[in-house]
Order: sequence, then structure tokens, then C-alpha cells
Amino acid sequence: MHSTLVDAAILRAHLGDPAWVVVDCRFDLAAPEAGQRDWLAGHVPGARYAHLDRELSGPPRTDHGRHPLPAPDALVATFGRLGIGPGTQVVACDTAGGMFAARLWWLLRYMGHDAVAVLDGGWQAWLAAGGPVETGPVEPRAARFTGTPRGEWLVTLEEVGDAPLLVDARDPARFRGEVEPLDPVAGHIPGARNRHCRTNLDAGMHFRPPAELRAEFTTLLGAVPAGDAVFYCGSGVTACHNLLALAHAGLP
Repeated sequence: MHSTLVDAAILRAHLGDPAWVVVDCRFDLAAPEAGQRDWLAGHVPGARYAHLDRELSGPPRTDHGRHPLPAPDALVATFGRLGIGPGTQVVACDTAGGMFAARLWWLLRYMGHDAVAVLDGGWQAWLAAGGPVETGPVEPRAARFTGTPRGEWLVTLEEVGDAPLLVDARDPARFRGEVEPLDPVAGHIPGARNRHCRTNLDAGMHFRPPAELRAEFTTLLGAVPAGDAVFYCGSGVTACHNLLALAHAGLP
């Protein structure tokens, strides 16, 4: 079972394996339909598409942020439609170093499905490795998804004040409140520490070595166990990238 990252060679070796499902999560916050258009223009053979706004998020409500967590029954329906059943190995990919693919990675794990990994280096790594490309829509065979939510993984707004450590995944300028392109108020939750999610990646948009990440996260966490820290960002997407990096570093 692969539960953090896979490389292009591993994925290519399993193309056509009915037990493997590839989900393309490409997305552009500034152009929400661009990711799906790019997927139609070319994708890993058999890869189906998951839209951040419509499938990996619940309906927007003013008191639930921009990308609220979908209800469990909605996630069960989405994962089943994508062809994910018990024992399915899922590989998520995007073109943003895993920023959006990590959201699917976390949602599946939250629903009890641990056999999910992110394609390290994403679509670019697939092309660089000479992987075959398919165009047009993909109609996956539906499966019966049977996962249930791990409710203890969620922290409500009322519980934030009790968290021993808050980790903010946004870029440092937003964290410091110097700029704020999206939210009505700049700054961060009092007491939070900043871990910009892009520092998890090298210049080629691959995840950095586990030992390097482990050292940095250990310093960030201090005396707080990894499982007790609470991770957040602007809307609940890039926070998942830090959680993936944490697991990749061996600090689940």
C-alpha cells in the first residue's frame, strides 16, 4: 500500500491495474474551470477528474469558509463515483506540487481510506518521465465506497483556542498580515506558527527528502506531538499539503 507519495515509474508500472485509480485534481483558484479543461486536453490514461469546488468541497456558506468540508454522505457518493472501493489504491495528481492533490489525499484518509498517495512532481513529472497521455473524458466504473469519517481529526471553531499548537500554511506575507488578497481581515490566528506549504518542495516541485522535512517539522512542533497540532490555511486546501509532508517525514 502506498500512503504518502509515489513516483512516475511506480504509477506507470500499474497503468491498467483495476485495483489502481488515478484522480486528476488540477485546479486554478483564479480560473476554476481551467483544471478540468487541461485534464480533457491530456491526462494519465484512465485518470478521472475531481473538481476542488464541486467535489472536494461542500457548498459555500458564509460561516463555513471558502472550501468547507463536504458532508460524509457527499464524500461517499463522490468517491464511489470515482471508482474507489475497498482496497483501491488511489493516486492523486495536479500541476501545483501536490497543493490540490493533497486535499483529496486528506479527504480519503479522513474517511478511513489509507491507500492513497500523491504523484510526486505531478503531471509535469509524468510528462518528463515519458508517460503516455490520454485525451478526452473518462467515465469510470462506479464502486461502493464504504469509509466512515474520523471525527477526531476535525477541530471546530469553538475548539481552536484549546489547540496546543496552530500551524498556518499560507505564505509569510499573508501570515504577517502585510497582504490579503482573499479574506476580509489580514493576519493570522493568535499564537499560530507559520509553515509555508511551498517550503515542503524543492525547485523541481518534488517533495524534499524526509530527513530534511522531519528536522524542520520537529523544530516547528517543539514539545507538541505531531498528532496534537492543528493545521490550517486560508480555506482548508494547502493545510493538507503540510499534513502530507508531515506524514512523508515520518511524523504522522
